[in-house]
Amino acid sequence: MSAKKILSEIKDKDVQYVDLRFTDTKGRMQHVTFDIDLVDEEFLEEGTMFDGSSIAGWKAINESDMLLKPDLTNFWIDPFYQQTTLFLFCDVLNPDTGEPYNRDSRSMAKKALAYVQSSGVGDTVFFGPEAEFFIFDDVR
Repeated sequence: MSAKKILSEIKDKDVQYVDLRFTDTKGRMQHVTFDIDLVDEEFLEEGTMFDGSSIAGWKAINESDMLLKPDLTNFWIDPFYQQTTLFLFCDVLNPDTGEPYNRDSRSMAKKALAYVQSSGVGDTVFFGPEAEFFIFDDVR
């Protein structure tokens, strides 16, 4: 998928907002929403800066500049927003080096997949939430 294709879909579907999403280390979905006037080809291809110090356990305030780079392979219209909102999942990068941030869940998953493939163990990995619960016979 290209930025031009996404911009075409934005125009065709009269999208009002673009929501960039990523997952923090604890598995909580984080996001930032942009008015459509701020979204262009450069925004989609290059990404946008954000403050990583606002994410628990990530960066100190003095080193908090981070880059959200949208994954252009997939996008969706969020059916739960009142205004038409397109969302993209993002990779979190260090802006100075362009390297994936080592606490970004997507980066960790991509490294795990690359390791599995390079070691010859397999070619696919599956990730999901840990469904954990407790059953009590008695509570006092």
